[in-house]
Amino acid sequence: MKRFLIEGEHLIEEALKANVVETIITDTTCPFAFEEVVLVSEAVMKKVSQNVSKVHLIAVCKEVEVDLTKKERLLILDGVQDPGNLGTMVRTAMAFQFDAVYLSNQCADLYNDKTIRSTQGALFHMPVIRVKDELDCLVASLQEEGVNVVATTLDDAKPLKEVETCSKMAFILGNEGQGVSKSLQAMANQRLRIEMQGFESLNVAVAAGIVMYTFQERVK
Repeated sequence: MKRFLIEGEHLIEEALKANVVETIITDTTCPFAFEEVVLVSEAVMKKVSQNVSKVHLIAVCKEVEVDLTKKERLLILDGVQDPGNLGTMVRTAMAFQFDAVYLSNQCADLYNDKTIRSTQGALFHMPVIRVKDELDCLVASLQEEGVNVVATTLDDAKPLKEVETCSKMAFILGNEGQGVSKSLQAMANQRLRIEMQGFESLNVAVAAGIVMYTFQERVK
């Protein structure tokens, strides 16, 4: 099982809630009632930390186990390469009560330090699944389960307000430079574009936030 490091009291607190912390490393008094605490010098903390500012708490965590029971609102990320964008979208998905986030193999590392910090702890509570095969296989499988797949694109797409809302929906957001792949656009049940003035496109994390906010409500 994969291990990774997190830094700072807030992230460690969220990781403890998810029961994924194995060891806490500190150069001061640990504020948590946790059994496995290792006290080190300030110099050791500085070497272990990836943060430019001084950190007093680091935790070794095990990979989060995914428990996906619902597929009513899903986010699919096709080659999102910026760790900050990826982390922000995971955080936003949790805020708007999405059920899971799927990542293509070309997406940034979920356990990159910048990604982890950008999630603000949502990583420990939101199911995030890296897809081993091509996303085409995932989309086909979801469609067989009755999920309406919507690709975000400027090509032959409906304005956001005209997209049909369904009880089960998955939204595909693409690479920062190239967008959603043509093959996934062709497979999608619907295509969506965000109407705007003065620009053709938005930052992918901003676009994802608008889409998720708009479609957070379930249709019963």
